[in-house]
Amino acid sequence: MDELLRHPELARLVAQEGHASATHAARSVLANLREEISGGHLGGENIDLAIQGLPRAVERQLRESLQPSLRTVINATGVILHTNLGRAPLAPAAFERAREIACGYSTLEFDLATGERGERDSHTDRLFAKLFSQQLGEIASGVISIVVNNNAAAVLLALNALAEGGEAIVSRGELVEIGGSFRIPEVMGKAGVSLREVGTTNRTRIADYEHAITEKTRVLLRVHRSNFQMVGFTEQPTLAELVALGRKHKIPVLEDLGSGALLDLRLMGVNGEPSVADSLRGGVDVVTYSGDKLLGGPQAGILSGKREAIARIRRNPLFRALRVDKLTYAALEATLLAYVRHDLESIPALRMMQLRPEEIRERAQALAKSLSGAKNLKLETIAGESVMGGGAAPGATLPTHVLAVNCRGMSADELAEALRNTEPLPIIARVEEGRALLDLRTVFPEQESKIAERLRAIAEKSGAA
Repeated sequence: MDELLRHPELARLVAQEGHASATHAARSVLANLREEISGGHLGGENIDLAIQGLPRAVERQLRESLQPSLRTVINATGVILHTNLGRAPLAPAAFERAREIACGYSTLEFDLATGERGERDSHTDRLFAKLFSQQLGEIASGVISIVVNNNAAAVLLALNALAEGGEAIVSRGELVEIGGSFRIPEVMGKAGVSLREVGTTNRTRIADYEHAITEKTRVLLRVHRSNFQMVGFTEQPTLAELVALGRKHKIPVLEDLGSGALLDLRLMGVNGEPSVADSLRGGVDVVTYSGDKLLGGPQAGILSGKREAIARIRRNPLFRALRVDKLTYAALEATLLAYVRHDLESIPALRMMQLRPEEIRERAQALAKSLSGAKNLKLETIAGESVMGGGAAPGATLPTHVLAVNCRGMSADELAEALRNTEPLPIIARVEEGRALLDLRTVFPEQESKIAERLRAIAEKSGAA
């Protein structure tokens, strides 16, 4: 071991990465070599060659072990809010704002005017207030917004603060399971709230809610079906009916909106996805939603609602346990400023939603033209569909054009794997009908040359084989 670590080829690496890391990598390489020898897989000259290659093997092992596993990728799937790929990409202004705040001290909980302690949620509440004032008018004056670490936390906190020890009435058709196998009934249980199911899977009427109200009822809960659709013989009370019932019995209405659209998505051709303003205008007491979905900002759970209800939630000890840090506030603040300024083009997810199919087709054709000399590639631009993803607007699609790629000597799955193995920037495509599909809606224009470069290299390697 000592002799190996003193080898001239490794001396610089040991100095750069540290003796402990280099030793760990060397042990791993030597253990693998011993296993190969004892298993009879190496002998004679091959052992000598393996020993001569030990310094390079240790360097490779060390580089691989120290490489970050959280990496940037090119999303060519056409899924805008791809949960597995980090959902909404941040606007450059949001990143810069977070970097600025992270690199020094800040007024996170400090009031410059008084010199006293301030409230961290004031930084975003003032911007939500400005935005809702633009959208709701006078109604917005009674709306307060607070932030926790994700929407599941927002629902948990709201239920615990408003209904702990009591019952929450919810339709059977809204007992959804969200990502990672988290289910609404389980979240309710952890909040200390008993579930009171009403209606049937496909049909629930307002009378079902009213008949279920008892002295134990604390909340009427409405859950947006953000990750599935229910069609056919269905029925659901309107939000207005639920709010009227809550007021009649003095029971707060809590709506888990999930996706958190802060604008009317009908302007982008997406129907049936309610906005946060719709819920507040409808009179709900509290609405919860995500920061990194249709809002286009960092991961966060946001609670907006009536002053008294939000004040109760804010006093709950769980609020401190679930609160977010200065980086989230900084990124969310920058994102909300873009909304207030009507600068939606600066928010990547919203910009991608607004791309015209013709524009995407032209980009796909230009990419195909740049690869016209690659003999082993078959490229075709075809009509397709992009999706929102992230449990947002289920069933809604956006027309697009995709670049369908085949490579001689490789299956579509093998080609997709080769794209994923691109260094230093993996490319994630989707496979359909025996072809790898690249949807440039979710590809930043400056990344297109990387895709062309990698496809050209894959084609050359395939031809050489």
